[in-house]
Amino acid sequence: MPEKFGICGVRKNIGGKLYALNYGRAISESIDPIEKKPLFHFLPGTHTLSVATVGCNLKCGNCQNWQISQSVKEDKNLLEIAQGLTPEEIIKDAIKNKCPSISYTYTEPTIFLEYALDIMKPAKEKNIKNIWVTNGFMSSKTLQLITPYLDAANIDLKSFDDKFYKENCGASVGPILDNLKKMKKNAIWIEITTLVIPSFSDENKMLESIASFIFNELGSETPWHVSAFSGIISYKMQNIPDTPVKTICKAYDIGKRMGLKYVYAGNIMDNSRENTYCPKCDKLVIERIGFMTNRLDKNGKCGKCGENLNLIQN
Repeated sequence: MPEKFGICGVRKNIGGKLYALNYGRAISESIDPIEKKPLFHFLPGTHTLSVATVGCNLKCGNCQNWQISQSVKEDKNLLEIAQGLTPEEIIKDAIKNKCPSISYTYTEPTIFLEYALDIMKPAKEKNIKNIWVTNGFMSSKTLQLITPYLDAANIDLKSFDDKFYKENCGASVGPILDNLKKMKKNAIWIEITTLVIPSFSDENKMLESIASFIFNELGSETPWHVSAFSGIISYKMQNIPDTPVKTICKAYDIGKRMGLKYVYAGNIMDNSRENTYCPKCDKLVIERIGFMTNRLDKNGKCGKCGENLNLIQN
């Protein structure tokens, strides 16, 4: 409707044309360990330049970045205080800080597609890798536009239950599953993250369904990150208890049992479940303490048995 905003909070109908009011307005630009995305098999041990604008196409009650993803839907002043950064300036910052990649992250990059593309294209020309941290809920046209320039993505597969997506996120799971398969088909490196929320996304059957989908449709080499939920930092789920460590360990074990080579448990104190072990001989090949990475592999292969560890390196 004329003069109305879309559900993302950043696109407005002005005179019958849709404008992206967040273009060139970065709410965040920072340098992160790539493991923070999380990406454990793509350029491991490097840093990435992270960029975000305000807004999101979903409304997840469990969102942990809601101050910048959701608040703009009520407070349009966030669009005005965001930092003006041109695509050229972002490219220069990546080069200056010796970052081999740029991550479009913190909020949903789909809602700053035009801005992201104007960064991705020259980044590709300069051999800087492009990464999306995304909910995966995007149109086929959007995926088609970014595919030539996208090198890697971490996708939130929040549940395998369409009811969960509709009630908690305002979306549906089908398009996300289709996009995951298309990314894999187009040789984009993908890693999957599932936030395990007590009583919402912690049932064995659901976790088994996700692990089975990853194994059968994306490949056993696709990393699966199962992460603990924290109610206190969530958007609208402060009354939900934090995920017990034993539940995360259960999800980890399910992934392994279903045949996934690389399963990682996040947001718990047991660092050993964030290490990479050789899927053939179980030797420790990448040790992670927080975001510090100690590589024990030999050029992407296990030093003991020579197994390929499915690492994407420069």
